[in-house]
Order: sequence, then structure tokens, then C-alpha cells
Amino acid sequence: MRAIPVWSERLVARGRALDRQCVLWIQGCRASVWMSWPLIAVSKLGDGALWVAVMLLLPWIDGQAGVARMGQLLALGAINVGLYLWIKRRIARPRPCHACEGVRAWARPLDTFSFPSGHTLHAVAFTVVLSHHYPMLSAMLWLFCLLVAASRVVLGLHYPSDVLCAAGLAVMTAELVLRFI
Repeated sequence: MRAIPVWSERLVARGRALDRQCVLWIQGCRASVWMSWPLIAVSKLGDGALWVAVMLLLPWIDGQAGVARMGQLLALGAINVGLYLWIKRRIARPRPCHACEGVRAWARPLDTFSFPSGHTLHAVAFTVVLSHHYPMLSAMLWLFCLLVAASRVVLGLHYPSDVLCAAGLAVMTAELVLRFI
């Protein structure tokens, strides 16, 4: 087995330090507890109930095409949950609210580990697919998606890299589903 090069260990350590600094800075910029409430609400909407509601509405709104699109979203959700669980268990990165002194969790985490952000993974993936099929809703979908991703960092539940990596993974899985399902 090959040893990890020293330069890559240093790069990872610098990335982790930057992640911690970003979370501390973002939490320090939050104006007040009142600013957290809208982000908590957005984060709660990103828990999954909104996506399930959207899927259930698609056949009603868009007939047979909506049924096909609901199938795409169901497949996408299943793929992403599987990837999410597999990655989380292997990386086992503690959340910033558990690992960084001075970072407070403003909402209850759904699980123990931080990487990747499941909320961001689903928000970005569903937004890519829904924006593809319903371009007139893209601005609203992407705004909500960005708020979900930002909320996870501001609320002390994720590092910026958790959100960025989840977004990248989401774009890949969404594009695969759009291409093959």
C-alpha cells in the first residue's frame, strides 16, 4: 500500500483549517438569533417533505410527463441516499458544531456526521432535474437551493466543503438521471 504524500496531508490540513475559519467567520457574521429563524425554516423545508410533496404533485400538474419526472426524482433520491449514507459512514467527519469550539448548532442535526451535506445534495440534484423540465421555475428553485445550502453552514451543521462537495456530487447524479432515466 502506498503512503500518502506529505504535501497532500498538508493540503488536507490547510483545507480543514480554512473550513473551520469559514464556519467561525460565518457564525460571527450572523446578525442575531432572529436571522437564524428563516434559515432554520428553509433548512427544515430541505429535510425532504417539500421534495416528496413536489414529486406527488407532478403527476397531478403535468399528467403522464409528470409521472415520468416523478420517476426520475424517485430514482435520483434513491441513488443520492445510497451515496450519501455510503460516503458519510466512510468519511465520518464530525459536524462543526461538535468539532469546533465557538460553533453553535442552531438546528438539530439529523445524523452524526457532516460530510457530505445531504440537504445540499438533494436540493441541488432536484433543482437540476426540475429546472431542466420546468425552466420557468429555475430562478425560484435555485434561490431555494442556495438558501438550503447556505443555511447548513450558517446554522453550524456543515463546513463549506461539505456543501460544495455535495453540490458537485448532486450535479453529477442529476445529469446521469437526466441522461439515462
